[in-house]
Amino acid sequence: MNAILTKFNWFALAGGVTTIMVIAVSLISPWWQLTVGDDLMTINASPVNMNMGFLDASFTIPFILALNIVSILSLLASAIAMLIYSFIPRKSYSMHLLGFGYKKPLYTVLFFVIGLLVTTMICQAVLNFTIPLMGSATSTLPIPFAAGITLTVLLTAGFNWSFWLAVVAAALCITARIYHKKVATAEPNVAITATPKAKSPSMPSTK
Repeated sequence: MNAILTKFNWFALAGGVTTIMVIAVSLISPWWQLTVGDDLMTINASPVNMNMGFLDASFTIPFILALNIVSILSLLASAIAMLIYSFIPRKSYSMHLLGFGYKKPLYTVLFFVIGLLVTTMICQAVLNFTIPLMGSATSTLPIPFAAGITLTVLLTAGFNWSFWLAVVAAALCITARIYHKKVATAEPNVAITATPKAKSPSMPSTK
C-alpha cells in the first residue's frame, strides 16, 4: 500500500485537475463581484475573465481581454505540467515540471488579491470613493458638470466560490511540492526471487 502511495504524487494530480476546474468555472463565475446600486452597474473580476456591465449591457476592455488569455494559457500550462509530473515524480526532469507548475496558481491568486487591494486604495486616495472588498458600503460620487451635486450609491462586493476553488488549487500544488520529498526519496519496491540451481547431469558409471 505504501508503495502505491509513493509511486505517484497524488497531491500534484489533484492540483492539476483542480486548476483545470478553476479555468472552466472562472469563465462563467467571477472570483470577485462588485454591484453598484440595484444592478445599475456590475464588475465581474477574475484573472481568467473580467467584464463590466451597465444597464444589462456587458463589455470588455481589449487590453484586459488579452491579459485574461495570457492567464488562461499560463494556468493551463501549469495544470498540464502538474498532471504529467504526478505520474512520473522520480524521473530526472520531474523536478523541472513541478517547479514550472506548482507556483502559477499561487501567484495568480496573490496577484489578483494584491491588484484588488491596490485598486481600492487608489480609489479611496484619489477619488475619495470607497469600494469594499467584502460586504456593503455607501459611497458618495460627485456628478460631472454639476457643481455641488453628489450622488449616493450602495456598493456590494464579495468573493465568489470560484475564488476559494482557486485557493484550494494553489494549496494542493504547494502540498505537492512538499510531498515531492517523500516521493523522490522512497525506495522502489523490487521483489527479488531466488532461482534454484540447476543440477548437473550425473555421469554414467563405467565398469
